[in-house]
Amino acid sequence: MGRLFVNYLDAKKIYVCTQCRTHLANCSDIISRTFQARHGRAYLMNNVINAYLGPVEEKMLLTGMHKTCDLFCKTCDTLIGWRYEEAYEESEKYKEGKYILERATILKFTVPSECLLTFQMTT
Repeated sequence: MGRLFVNYLDAKKIYVCTQCRTHLANCSDIISRTFQARHGRAYLMNNVINAYLGPVEEKMLLTGMHKTCDLFCKTCDTLIGWRYEEAYEESEKYKEGKYILERATILKFTVPSECLLTFQMTT
């Protein structure tokens, strides 16, 4: 097995994996906080990093039939949520390509200011 390449978010508030503290998402990427998942509440997110997808499966969810892929932390392989691949109902199409992160599998972390990356443009 090769070396694991992990990305780090340059944001003040982020979500990390509960098991290994790998950066997963920027708090500002939340679309909705009102979703329900296997283990309780969940967030609908625009972007997730440091994760990989399982195979596409058809699942009957609370809002109807969807094609989804389970979402795993790439550092520790913990199941952290899923990604919507396809929604069959027109009213659910906005979810396609978006991610669900289960609150039970993530922690909100505030990055100390001195740890944030700062880039200066030189001209």
